[in-house]
Amino acid sequence: MSLYLWELDGTPRAIAGHSGPTPCGMRIGPVYTPPDQRRHGYASAFVAALSQQLLEGRCEFCFLFADRLNPTSNHIYQAIGYEAACDIDQYRTAD
Repeated sequence: MSLYLWELDGTPRAIAGHSGPTPCGMRIGPVYTPPDQRRHGYASAFVAALSQQLLEGRCEFCFLFADRLNPTSNHIYQAIGYEAACDIDQYRTAD
């Protein structure tokens, strides 16, 4: 996993990383913005820049997992060019 910190004037603005390479792509995540730094576009710009860097390198595509019920993250990812590909459900059995 590679993890990057966006710091401005000594203040952490956002964290983003990538891992889980496939033969043609890379998974973006985690992505986190401290609560007091949200709504300034840091995560949007960071994910867009990281995605572009990977696409200009060895990746044909980038992918990420997002909660489809979270309108903020979905809006951000769609605004920078990500498209929903599929839904994933997780089930656990009782022990």
